[in-house]
Parts: sequence; C-alpha cells; structure tokens
Amino acid sequence: MVLINQTLFQNIENAISEVVPKKKIGIAFSGGVDSTLVSKICTDMGYDVILLTIGFSQSHDIEFSKEVNQFLNYSHHVLEIDPDTFPKITTDIHKVINTDNLSWNENCIAFYYVSKLAKSLNLDTVITGNGIDELFCGYNAYREAFTGGETKINQVMDLKLDNELKMMKAVNVIASEFDVKILQPLLSPKFIEYAKTVPISEKILSSDDLYRKHIIRKLAIEVGVPELSCNKRKKALQYGSKIHKSLLKTR
Repeated sequence: MVLINQTLFQNIENAISEVVPKKKIGIAFSGGVDSTLVSKICTDMGYDVILLTIGFSQSHDIEFSKEVNQFLNYSHHVLEIDPDTFPKITTDIHKVINTDNLSWNENCIAFYYVSKLAKSLNLDTVITGNGIDELFCGYNAYREAFTGGETKINQVMDLKLDNELKMMKAVNVIASEFDVKILQPLLSPKFIEYAKTVPISEKILSSDDLYRKHIIRKLAIEVGVPELSCNKRKKALQYGSKIHKSLLKTR
C-alpha cells in the first residue's frame, strides 16, 4: 500500500520498531487520533496490542474509547478510578515527584493507573502517542503563537518538547512501582528530527485552527483509523479522564 503520507508513515513505523522491543504491548488509549493511530500502526506491524483506558466512571475517555473500539475490535481493558482511594494516591505521587506543576502531577496520576492496569494484565511495556501534539501543533498554544510566524511556533515547540521529555521521566518513576515501562517512540531523537522538517502548513493553518495536526489526521484516515477518531478535537488525558476535575477537589 502506497500512502500519500508515506514518509510520515515510514518514520512512525521506524520510530516504533527502534524503540519498542516487545511484541506484546499495552497502549495508553483514549480513542483520540494520536493513540488510535499508534494502536493501528502497531497492530499492522504485528504487535500484540492491548488497549488500556483509565478514568473515573462515565468519563469522556472511557465512553469514547469504547465507541472507537467498536470499529477496531482490539483487546481493550478499562480501569475505573476509585474516588475513595484517589486522594491518598495523589498525595503519595506528589511526594515522589516533588513538584507543584499541575500538569506533571495529573499525568503522573494518570499513568499510575495505566501502569496499575498494565500490571494486572501481566504487561510490562506501555506505548503512548506522546510527541504528536508537541511536534504537530496539537496544543492551543500553537494557535496563540501563529501570528508570530514559524520562529515563534518553533520556540513553543522546543519548550513543549523539553517539558514533555522531562515529564515522561517523572511518569516512568511512578510507573516503575508496577515494574512497567512507559515508552514514547514519537519522542525519540530521530523522530523529533524528522518531524521538525514537516512544513508548519501541514500542521496548523491559522490562529483560528481548532483541529491542527492535519497531516496526522490525514495519515490516520489513510491507514484506516475510524473517522470519528480522526475528526475528534483534542481533549487532554487529565481532562478526558476527569483526573483534573477530581484533583482540584482534593486541594
């Protein structure tokens, strides 16, 4: 199969094969375009993929991930967060990572539960789609930077990448409690180098662009990701799982 976005596809495949050694893997799965694209490509590459979704009962991510997987029909496991034990777990995680950065705390909490779910399924490797939002202008910050031109966008990108790489180290400290490794193939140096060569116009169109990541969405459609996932606007993990809302209540 020859794709319109063949170079992007090949670079994603290469990043996965170079970073992900095991054939049986969990994938942190929200049903959004990033995690669904990674799930589809990994499956097509021959990995034994198990989708892992976490969140509070009836949270967006749990409901939407189930809806998307009706089309994929992959092995899919869900862990509902217990609201009674949540405050203690968040306190313990905050002590370990020792930062008041809200996003770091929220992501470490989310991946605590992802790792717990993985461990219960005898998985020790979990893959994420982290890197796509940073490298393909997935965040609203890129809309705000758009009027500053490519220089400003690239500055935001470097800051986002630096933060994400450091945050995922903290995430892995938390995941290590369950002997689980969280891998981010799309944050590998080679993939970052490639993604920076993709024209900004393939990523974001204007300061009013609510969807962004256009080349990613086009590739997702090409490889058979369900349309409702390809067209879904970004909802960050901490919001889709209701972790953000619940964490603020404990403070």
